[in-house]
Amino acid sequence: MANVFRIALVQMAVSANKVENITKAVKLVKEAAASGAKLVALPECFNCPYGTSYFADYSEKVPGASTDALAKAASENNVFLIGGSIPEEDQGKFYNTCTVFNPEGNIIGKYRKAHLFDIDVPGRIKFKESDVLTPGSGFTVVDTPYCKIGIGICYDMRFAEMAQIYNQKGCKLLVYPGAFNMTTGPAHWELLQRGRALDNQLYVATVSPARDESASYIAWGHSSAINPWGEVIAKADSSEKIVYAEIDPTYVDEVRTQIPIGSQKRSDMYEVKG
Repeated sequence: MANVFRIALVQMAVSANKVENITKAVKLVKEAAASGAKLVALPECFNCPYGTSYFADYSEKVPGASTDALAKAASENNVFLIGGSIPEEDQGKFYNTCTVFNPEGNIIGKYRKAHLFDIDVPGRIKFKESDVLTPGSGFTVVDTPYCKIGIGICYDMRFAEMAQIYNQKGCKLLVYPGAFNMTTGPAHWELLQRGRALDNQLYVATVSPARDESASYIAWGHSSAINPWGEVIAKADSSEKIVYAEIDPTYVDEVRTQIPIGSQKRSDMYEVKG
């Protein structure tokens, strides 16, 4: 069908060398476009290692070196590009920021991670993004010729209300660059994606860095795409690779017609009585 489009999820290996990371990202965007992708997405923190000890040192302005390279890559390859995320510095504060580009190389969306990754699982993992980062204060909807797309980053996926808001704003695809770890990844990564897709009857795509066992923070990998029926339609393992999926916005409408949960909102039932 004419409105079906190919998305590429670039699960790239990220090193401590920012220039090399940017160069690799640009190369992989070109490869994805050559394979027919109309929308290409990079992982969370594609230009630097993930970790609170790295955010300030690797941070930059937006626009800056990383986003300038992505703008050029989007333009040269005639694709919509979801630029994963980078540590952004703005007026002395640091954000985990995703920029989105159109095929002309213009920024058409900018999202700062709203829900910061602050967790403590005793004996397994403790991490506190808020030690360095400031949360964003708004959501981002990107309008494309294919469909509206809602942007989140990693931990945002745990917040069902966010996905519901994007659904209400007309999004048919949610994209979450993310870097779940070896504790939460096997337990919740796929489960959360399928839940958000099934609850809202839309597509969900996630983009992780490839796994690096020598890193201080080890990413789970397994970048995936989920359809509105809650089915996994594409999934990587933990290694560096590009995963492709076909997104059909009309299938969203079909599923919503078959199981019309959106037309049966009963706010009166949700009132707390007594």
